Amino acid sequence: MPWFKVDDTAHAHPKLLKAGNAALGLWVRAGAYAAQHLTEGVVPGVVAQLYGTAPQARKLLAAGLWHASGHDCSRCVQPAAGDYVMHDFLIYNPSRARVEDDRARAAERQQRARERAAEQRTQERNPLDSSANRLRIEDDSRPESREPSANQIEFPDDIPGQRDLSQRDGASPSRSPRPDPTRPAVPPAEVQLASYGSTPAVPVNCRPLRDALTAAGVVVEWSLAEADWFRLEAIVKRTAVGALVDHAREQWRRARSRPRSVRYFLPGWTALPPVPAGAPTSPSADVIPLDAARPGRVQRAADLFRTAALDDVKESAQ
Repeated sequence: MPWFKVDDTAHAHPKLLKAGNAALGLWVRAGAYAAQHLTEGVVPGVVAQLYGTAPQARKLLAAGLWHASGHDCSRCVQPAAGDYVMHDFLIYNPSRARVEDDRARAAERQQRARERAAEQRTQERNPLDSSANRLRIEDDSRPESREPSANQIEFPDDIPGQRDLSQRDGASPSRSPRPDPTRPAVPPAEVQLASYGSTPAVPVNCRPLRDALTAAGVVVEWSLAEADWFRLEAIVKRTAVGALVDHAREQWRRARSRPRSVRYFLPGWTALPPVPAGAPTSPSADVIPLDAARPGRVQRAADLFRTAALDDVKESAQ
């Protein structure tokens, strides 16, 4: 986009002072029009009438900022009859040819940049097919490089999904998974990775919740990550299964579409308060407490004899 340039000393230039502020506004607007439409300083008469008045145009002519048709300035072009030309416009502003040339070169740079970006995206999607990778493989003289190509690309390190533990690594003992010190050595509560196509394993502490949800008609998937299993176990320990089932049934009823995974209920279960000990829905509610004041065997025998003696006294009195 071209710019109409105004010198920073224009505010004190004698010609601008002579023209006045009103005529100066017409001069600035007409200059912006000429820069946008690449007229090289020519201001059509209709544009001058649209942006200003005839007295303002005459002030610009008198100040030497504009020229009318038939002027004697050797540095400026001759406008058509009724039009004007801005004095020394091409000295401070680029010509039409220069602006069009700059635009063409900018378009070529953008096209080259788009082509390089497209080529880079193609190489990122197909890293094994790039010429750079083929050159490195062919120039490598190590013994493993001379193996068949099928063996070289079966499990390379640069393919996503081969760096961390996968389900195949846990299920097949022939492949040794890479240890990761940042993760637990074993999943929580005896959770083991299931093989492909089998039912996901559920921790022992979470199986009562699974069975209760299924019996209540809330049938969902139980495939969770290790962090979610830890979280669910903590929820089951501090909240009763009955309370969790009631909350899940309410969420199941209000959901717009049926939840597919038990992960859908984790946020709501986490917000539930812990159930106090001894409450009807607490985990220990089904445990019958022992009576601390229950008499022993000797005391019960003594009470039995005392009752029998009292009965004998009553019979004798009768």
